[in-house]
Amino acid sequence: MSLSSSSNSTIVSWRFSSNGSITGYKRIYEGPAFRVLEAGNSLTCGIVDATNRLECWPRRKFKSISAHAQSLSFSSIAVGEDFVCGLLRFGNITCFGNNPPVNGSHEGNFSMIAAGFRHACALTFDYELQCWGESEPPRDKFKLLALGENRSCGLRLNDTVVCWGQNNFSLQESLKDSYFVNIEAKRNIFCGVRKENYSLVCWGNEILDSNLTVFDEVIPGPCTNSCQNTHAMLAGSGKFCPQGFFICHDNTNTITPPPPTVPPPPAPPLAPCWPPSTPPGGSTSSEWSNKMIAFLVVGCVGSTVLLLAAGFFVLRYCKCRGCRVHDSGRLDETGAPLEQGTGQQQQQHPQIEQAPPPPVLEKRLSQLASMGNAGHLEEFPLQLLLQATNNFSEDHKVGTGSFGSVYRGTLEDGREVAIKRAETSSTSSYAIGTRRQEDKDNAFINELESLSRLHHKNLIRLLGFCEDCNERVLVYEYLSNGTLHDHLHKLQSSPLMSWTARIKVALDAARGIEYLHEYAVPPVIHRDIKSSNILLDSSWNAKVSDFGLSLMGPDDEESHLSLRAAGTVGYMDPEYYRLQQLTTKSDVYSFGIVLLELLSGIKAIHKNENGTPRNVVDFVVPFIVHDEIHRALDSRVPPPTPFEIEAVAYVGYLAADCVTLDGRDRPPMTEIVNSLERALAACLVHPTSLSRSTTGSST
Repeated sequence: MSLSSSSNSTIVSWRFSSNGSITGYKRIYEGPAFRVLEAGNSLTCGIVDATNRLECWPRRKFKSISAHAQSLSFSSIAVGEDFVCGLLRFGNITCFGNNPPVNGSHEGNFSMIAAGFRHACALTFDYELQCWGESEPPRDKFKLLALGENRSCGLRLNDTVVCWGQNNFSLQESLKDSYFVNIEAKRNIFCGVRKENYSLVCWGNEILDSNLTVFDEVIPGPCTNSCQNTHAMLAGSGKFCPQGFFICHDNTNTITPPPPTVPPPPAPPLAPCWPPSTPPGGSTSSEWSNKMIAFLVVGCVGSTVLLLAAGFFVLRYCKCRGCRVHDSGRLDETGAPLEQGTGQQQQQHPQIEQAPPPPVLEKRLSQLASMGNAGHLEEFPLQLLLQATNNFSEDHKVGTGSFGSVYRGTLEDGREVAIKRAETSSTSSYAIGTRRQEDKDNAFINELESLSRLHHKNLIRLLGFCEDCNERVLVYEYLSNGTLHDHLHKLQSSPLMSWTARIKVALDAARGIEYLHEYAVPPVIHRDIKSSNILLDSSWNAKVSDFGLSLMGPDDEESHLSLRAAGTVGYMDPEYYRLQQLTTKSDVYSFGIVLLELLSGIKAIHKNENGTPRNVVDFVVPFIVHDEIHRALDSRVPPPTPFEIEAVAYVGYLAADCVTLDGRDRPPMTEIVNSLERALAACLVHPTSLSRSTTGSST
């Protein structure tokens, strides 16, 4: 394995044959730098320096325990065969994995942790030893541990080593009087650096036991310019390091002892809302008159009332923000957006004529114009759009958006445009019809507000609008190669039948969503990311469209908007649906579904071989977790080349991370963009070219 600069890390793994030759090579990680990196026999784990996030490989071994483990903040870790133990900052230890004798939380005043093949041990700040999964550890004091397969060694406080374990394992007689600065173990092999000459000796099998010295001199550790304290400096280590640098005693898996508990100073007394009591038999120098008491009581009560009133209005304001919801379809229609109304309610009122646009719509349009957001947009006359679409004829209809139908048209100046026309409600219920019309009005304004201030090459470009009597129309650039959904699920032949092309489309869409989350002010949550809302232009660049459900998100990534769920069934974040708390990670889940569609060629909700509806997550993710992604790949796309297979598997792991049930465990869009860039770079060793298609477009 190898690590790069202090800001970023690259981890590479090699496979060796029995004769020592390299049989395989694979990059398993590239991203933020690690603070700690530990390897077991078949599992490697590290702690990302910037976030304290725990990462392990192979992911299939760690998937079942990652959700809980990644929520904890470890100061150090130790890795066994199928388990990981972490030392928390307050001295407790938690172990995860497939090793019941070791798993669980272990409370204590621990300073370091070590893991063997199937057991783990820890040292307290008093150098006491405690083990799990091992029968009889010695009663001694140690400052360092090395654990192997059913064997263990410890470095005593006097720098001598003692070993114990299965079949009466013990240290070689010739080494029992040696002093060591460091010891390490892996399965049956134990090694240590002698203190007197920094030679490396190893023991544990017949070959090594007959010739203990492996190297006459080694550098006993990394050079640094600071240690935890002056006692941690290794005597004589300056000869191995540049001037001003030295080596510290090994403290990789230790934490510094907590400072002694000092009771906090008493808090200053609060200003009383009543007069202080007078000591018996005496008086104070500041006597309280009845008038002063009255003023003080009125002041306290008035302040309390004022605070309650302010809280009430703040709560009402927050609720009003949360009510800005558009419900854009029906739950019973697979792949359709979510709706709240029911058919029974719609039959309870007689049919009436459609009401004119409500004043709130006109007010919001006026506000938008007065803010100057629509200044660069063109206001199209309705007659011009009627001519361009032949009176919105069905022959020109190319799709459906969040608040209406989309038509292809050609303007007088020759421009091809996509024209989205808002549909008026035709329900027989006045109450429900009014609410649904308000939903569509909100969607119209949301899209106009969003696209009038958002500008990115991977977002659909809004050219203008039309607001004439009852007609509300948005005019966009026309993207000639249609939707990603059509290329994946409808068209028999498509230039997207290569892994390079599909990863490139995913990267384009991810960059558009990243712009919404990270660079738009305030940030925007799309709420309806899906393959039919990703459009392709004539050069096969992907653009995100349909902002009818979008909302301005919270500035703080950890906060959320509380509101009714809206979106498209199959793509909607289950956490958002369940808790009705919206964050940018809801868009990440939806994008993860799109990645799974790109990999498998299967719809978000489809029928299995028995005709039962099934989500793409339930079908594809188990193959990804078990490193069998080849069994779920789209059979219409040629098998990945050696240059592509690593990238495809990498995108599979990324998709699985995006659809994790707990939103906190999903990666942010910036990390997703970086990962897709690396995947595409791996594919482009032999880049492929895309030819032009003549498919339709929608927005």
